[in-house]
Amino acid sequence: MPKLKTHSGTAKRIKRTSTGKLMRRRAFGGHLLAKKSQSRKRVIGGKSEITGSIAKNLKRALGV
Repeated sequence: MPKLKTHSGTAKRIKRTSTGKLMRRRAFGGHLLAKKSQSRKRVIGGKSEITGSIAKNLKRALGV
């Protein structure tokens, strides 16, 4: 079976940790920040782990 190419769009958005977890950036933090509470903005600023069947599909897209 041939090697799979890495999906470059996914590779730019998803990072793999040293333990193999997939981390993504949270949504809704790009604009309209004045109406959002400080605690909500702090949560948005962090990273989020991708789990379950989505992580399985993304690992395949990344060639992991």
